[in-house]
Amino acid sequence: MSDLFDVSGRTVLVTGGGRGIGRMIADGFADAGAEVHVVSRRLDEQELSEAGLRPWTADLSTETGCRDFAAEFSAETGRLDVLVNNAGATWGAPLEEFDTAAWDKVLDLNLKSPFFLVRELVGLLEKSARADDPSRVVNVGSIDGLRVPTLSTYSYTASKAALHHLTRVLAVELGPRGITVNAIAPGPFESKMMAAVLAESREEFEGAAPLGRIGRPDDAAALAILLASPGGSYLTGTVIALDGGLSIVSPR
Repeated sequence: MSDLFDVSGRTVLVTGGGRGIGRMIADGFADAGAEVHVVSRRLDEQELSEAGLRPWTADLSTETGCRDFAAEFSAETGRLDVLVNNAGATWGAPLEEFDTAAWDKVLDLNLKSPFFLVRELVGLLEKSARADDPSRVVNVGSIDGLRVPTLSTYSYTASKAALHHLTRVLAVELGPRGITVNAIAPGPFESKMMAAVLAESREEFEGAAPLGRIGRPDDAAALAILLASPGGSYLTGTVIALDGGLSIVSPR
């Protein structure tokens, strides 16, 4: 049974893995024996290295940035078993004040970046795939891509809903090439992105969730490891809400 969830020795790349949910996932894979690389525009290289993670600095918000990073990563490592597209941004403003810059910043990182990275790294993923053990892509979406949020985060919720459907499209495209593509849709977790919202509404989130709490680091790590393990090899095109049931209840 333990072999079903064994990810030891796998090469994992987590975008936006320096903090938040990305860091939770990266630490989980490292603790499980994987070789974990994290890439972000800003990160503490020494702290990450001491934690057993291989840091990479890159701006993934542009197609050129994705291409250049992928070329450097491919040349140095020559292997990739699991790609976790976690890097993301959000923006909130009233409808009348929501401008083009707010749309572009969020869509570029949340939607375009995962697509371009898959495009550039698909060769490495395909190379690592085996008939009984596919390579994996795990996209980190959001429950705000499954339901209408209460905040005015128009570009964020649209980008996450689009990422969920892109996950399904890529699953059909890449399944025959030995690559599964799935998405995690987290609810509230402790992170810099959620800090202000949780400071104001933590009790509201906890009270609304059937399980009565927000997410913990082990919740994020466990689901990502499942999707990357032999036990998850028959899952593709799925979008899994990781939210304690929050997305299935009506707002109170």
